[in-house]
Amino acid sequence: MPRPEPLSNTSNSYPRFDTQLTPRTPHSRAGRAEEAYTAAELEQIDFDGDDDYGSIAQQQNAPLLSSSASDSFPQVGYRSRGDDYDESTARKEKRPGLTADKIISRLPLALYSSVAAVLLVLVFFSLREPEVLKKYVGATDASDVPTSDFEPAPTAAVDLEPIVPGVAHAHMHMPDGVELVSYENYTNFPLDPIEYRDECIKLTSGPMPPHPYWVSRPLRDVPHIDEQLGYELPPGEAPVCNRTITYQLDGWAGLISDLALIAQAAALAREREATFFVDDRFWNRGKWTDHFEPVRVGPEPGCRPPPPDEYVACPRTARHWILNSRTTRYHFGHGFSENYENPYGHNLNRLKDMFNFSWESMRTTIRPNARSKELIQWAREELQVKIANHYQNPRSFKGVQADGPAMGYIGLHIRRGDRSAQWRAYGSYVPLTEYVQGVVDTGSRLGLEPPVEDKPVQPFTYIASDSPAAINEFSSSFSQDRVFSLSASKRQELRELASQEPYVQNDFMTLEEDVRVRATRGMVVDFALLSGAWAQDGDLIPDATVCAVSSVVCKMAAVGLGWKRAFGEVNEMGEIEEATRRWVDVDSKGRIVPVWEAYQAY
Repeated sequence: MPRPEPLSNTSNSYPRFDTQLTPRTPHSRAGRAEEAYTAAELEQIDFDGDDDYGSIAQQQNAPLLSSSASDSFPQVGYRSRGDDYDESTARKEKRPGLTADKIISRLPLALYSSVAAVLLVLVFFSLREPEVLKKYVGATDASDVPTSDFEPAPTAAVDLEPIVPGVAHAHMHMPDGVELVSYENYTNFPLDPIEYRDECIKLTSGPMPPHPYWVSRPLRDVPHIDEQLGYELPPGEAPVCNRTITYQLDGWAGLISDLALIAQAAALAREREATFFVDDRFWNRGKWTDHFEPVRVGPEPGCRPPPPDEYVACPRTARHWILNSRTTRYHFGHGFSENYENPYGHNLNRLKDMFNFSWESMRTTIRPNARSKELIQWAREELQVKIANHYQNPRSFKGVQADGPAMGYIGLHIRRGDRSAQWRAYGSYVPLTEYVQGVVDTGSRLGLEPPVEDKPVQPFTYIASDSPAAINEFSSSFSQDRVFSLSASKRQELRELASQEPYVQNDFMTLEEDVRVRATRGMVVDFALLSGAWAQDGDLIPDATVCAVSSVVCKMAAVGLGWKRAFGEVNEMGEIEEATRRWVDVDSKGRIVPVWEAYQAY
């Protein structure tokens, strides 16, 4: 039988070198099948050589099977080569070294890669640290070269608030051990809320070492003009406050969300012995004084706010700290809770200190102005007339921290618009039936209205809602003489304050300013009657508040009620005695622990 022709590959058999049929290794070629390496030989062999087996092209153009007559078929095995044959020496002799031609051919690639890396570093520093880049490359200009160790002390005729803060700061002295927080790329001060947020992002990006809430490592601040060598206070001008905390209203949060954050910030100012201010330059609800009394609370009566370019958003340890709803995530997060929660308390008791912080701020710092007080009083008096006409016996009225009257009304808040339910089983909104049942059960539990002929209790209810449709739907479940809202008032001034449509933050920001101011004033009145906030002895207050905890209005309504009235009896384990509580959540219904939170950081 004739011997078969050997199978071989030609250049036409595999026109593309990127196609392999059989994985190969340098030690599976013909002639090796009958051989074996010793352990010593395996240690000596250099498997990185690329000339022993060649490229993919060489692999695919070598015969897969070879005839014993072909040149590639070995004629002798390992043993026939003799005992003195050194395989590693033979292999190394075949491997070419790194030649001068190869080194020269690769030099341009290495040079171009190095230049690209340097340019990338320079671009990074030009964006993030322009002053550091100037320092290392030695770039200077006339404004960067000081003429002396410090600028001459300003006189009374000099404006102390620099027009170009970046240039002015270049000549200012920084205390030893304090790093500069540079806002030199900005020309308008104070910065807008988003710019302050961006500066906090820059400062807090990357891993940060843990440290106490009121410690910054390293110390960071901006220069202060009244700390410069040779500075003298101009005659007749009040000194800048030694330390300040300022809350910047920005319009990106709802009114009560802002009030909740202000309440916590004002508490921090009291603790730090800092003067507290509210800045309304970017607010879209008019001026702060359109709704509330001016805020200037602190240990230094008569001192003035700092120059706007001295505000610092991060870190909070700066001398003049400013915060807004967009930067509170960097200050009212885990570190804040860890520092101000009661570590020895359980459940709700852990938050009692923060609750009292807010309650004290609502009592002393956030106070309605004369116009708001008048509107609140009108609404309370009208509701009181409705209640008095129903009950034969006169009722008594007590302060916000007392147990309250035996018969009165329930404050109800129904939130629609862009606020969905916290308990996802409800879908978008808490159903109106849950609010109705919550009011009926609470009225019955507190004995606000004795049952008549086994009919459900229908206590007087004040409805505060952003949705006219929700008010109408709820009212249809009650007798019309048992419900009251701003839209049902006999006074035109109060009816004009009622919400005309569900509150959506993005839509609200597009409304005319007078519409936004009017809606804000209506929310102030609604919140007062809903929660009993800002009530004096003898004022009408709610006996309970029913709401959905997904809304910040609901959380702050508990503060308006006060700890004892809101939660009733709370034992040492932080558990609430249900029979005594007057703050009723129809959303999570106690499924989430604790049932109340102090604030909402954006």
